[in-house]
Amino acid sequence: MFFLNCHCRDCQRASGSGYAAIVVVPRSAVTVTGEPRYYSLVADNGHGIERGFCPHCGNPLFVKPARLPDSLGVHAASLDDPTVHRPTIDIFTASAQPWDHMNPDLKKLPQGPRR
Repeated sequence: MFFLNCHCRDCQRASGSGYAAIVVVPRSAVTVTGEPRYYSLVADNGHGIERGFCPHCGNPLFVKPARLPDSLGVHAASLDDPTVHRPTIDIFTASAQPWDHMNPDLKKLPQGPRR
């Protein structure tokens, strides 16, 4: 499990903010109650991704990157206790908005992590 802030344009659009706060966990570690809705797209980096959201309220819940089939990104804001989100890295910082003031203590990757 690890915590990150993703500043790619896809996450900005999905979150309605400058970045998405994501907790990455093994898919096998997550039990989902209810039926989230998913939409698939090709992200700006050219890789497939599925984004899951609540069909009742529309809140973003999950990110399923095709490049990481055994991992699931969970939007930190959707957690029962979002204070557990302690990001260790900012990714896709090349796409960050100029008004997005990132924590200078976090590692920065201009693009996403290499697999």
